[in-house]
Amino acid sequence: MQVSEAHFLTIRRGTFSSGALLWLLASSVVFGQAPAQQPEFKITAGAVEHQVFQRSADGRANIKISGTALAKYNNRYVEARIVKKDGSQLSGLDWTPFAERVKAGKWAGEIKGVPAGGPYKLEARVSGVPTSLQSVDDVAVGDLWVLAGQSNMEGVGNLVDVQQPIDAVHSFDMADNWGDAREPIHRLRTAADKVHWAKNDKGELERWTYEKEQAFYAERKKGAGLSLPFAVELYRRSGVPIGLIPCAHGGTSMEQWDPAKKAQGGESLYGATIRRINAVGGQVKGVLWYQGEAEANDQRVGPFAERFAALVAAFRADTNQPNLPFYYVQIGRHVSNAAAGPWNQVQEAQRLAEAKLGNTGMVASIDLTLDDGIHISTPDLKRLGRRLAMIVAHDQFGENKDNAAVKRGPRPVSAKFANGTITLKFAEVNGSLTSDGRISGFSIRDDKGAEIPSIYKARFDGADPTAILLDVVWNAVPAGAKLYYGAGRDPYCNVRDTADMALPVFGPFPIQ
Repeated sequence: MQVSEAHFLTIRRGTFSSGALLWLLASSVVFGQAPAQQPEFKITAGAVEHQVFQRSADGRANIKISGTALAKYNNRYVEARIVKKDGSQLSGLDWTPFAERVKAGKWAGEIKGVPAGGPYKLEARVSGVPTSLQSVDDVAVGDLWVLAGQSNMEGVGNLVDVQQPIDAVHSFDMADNWGDAREPIHRLRTAADKVHWAKNDKGELERWTYEKEQAFYAERKKGAGLSLPFAVELYRRSGVPIGLIPCAHGGTSMEQWDPAKKAQGGESLYGATIRRINAVGGQVKGVLWYQGEAEANDQRVGPFAERFAALVAAFRADTNQPNLPFYYVQIGRHVSNAAAGPWNQVQEAQRLAEAKLGNTGMVASIDLTLDDGIHISTPDLKRLGRRLAMIVAHDQFGENKDNAAVKRGPRPVSAKFANGTITLKFAEVNGSLTSDGRISGFSIRDDKGAEIPSIYKARFDGADPTAILLDVVWNAVPAGAKLYYGAGRDPYCNVRDTADMALPVFGPFPIQ
């Protein structure tokens, strides 16, 4: 803009204040331009970049989108289509007009029957107006998995040699943004829900800025978890894209996860998790759960089994999915001098829940290494994630013969004593039982849990690859004694099958 001589004269005479003068000069680059115009056509809701839509039972999803358009397009149809990553047209989903027209500058519609897969590009426009084209890149149709529990689900493994991301696995981060899934998956301090925030120096709950979080993670040494290895392995076994929904929080108890606190919304763990499920469409494929360490004390262990069952039932009711799959990890080791009894009681309750609750699955972690006194190491978090993926693949993708062949891992069936030997039989064994070195982890205990030194040799049964033989001294087992595997907080246990499915902690187990 050129300022006229008349303007300069006016300014020199003091008609303008100094502030007005500065505004006039600073605005000179703008006055010669046309004002910013409303976009001709825009997608404002329903789909964003990197989003994964939960497929229905038929393997497809209906994607609802909406937006705005200039008034001149009122009463015009909007049309949409789905394009593959290579730019080719997805069969049957070429330009399709929505049933509703633009009304008062707004529009809405639904793209029906988008098959599982991706990444796709979603395109929409006013029918017959190519210049109005708008698109959303990198969307997919697949399965959404909720990640819940305490620190071993949140992920406290060393951030060394972590699982690398892949295009087919995305995450709805804790700030409610879709993006590529990469470690650390859980980033609590920028969460949208207040329950995950930490207190600042003033003792006030504070939600971190993105910049503060980035600085924190630039220096952080911990944060690897099991969920990304799980998702990568499950995608390899299924070919279905995956969206992760991180909701776990370290150190939390079943009381803090109480479904009765749902009405508190983002100020409760369960309420925040349900809010996030609703934010991604209200339907998910399943829940991955790893919690129980906080229950391993005299005050909490008693109601643990009941609280766990209530939590599973609540997730199923609140998602309107009565058979919602629920997979979990049996808690592992803890290097501590705290009483072992409650720890083992939690493990046994978790083992027994698998058969009681239906449409659940459990994997063991007792044989895995730690990165500190209680948290699974990064290399073994990868193993644990794969174990979960294997049983999920068997249950959810059994049409693939390799997945159908997978079993849950050794589960104790019977322990029979005869002629100085206990024959321990297992179901669900992949291949045969194995161990690194001498079999370790079994003990015989009295009715109070005190060990009775009895087993002098543990060996695999050469005639049965699904059995273990325990030779006992004195050719006898004391009356009322029970068999245990993994007793104590920090036992050394090393039995697994040839698919790397570990034998879970169990006991008291009857000896017949």
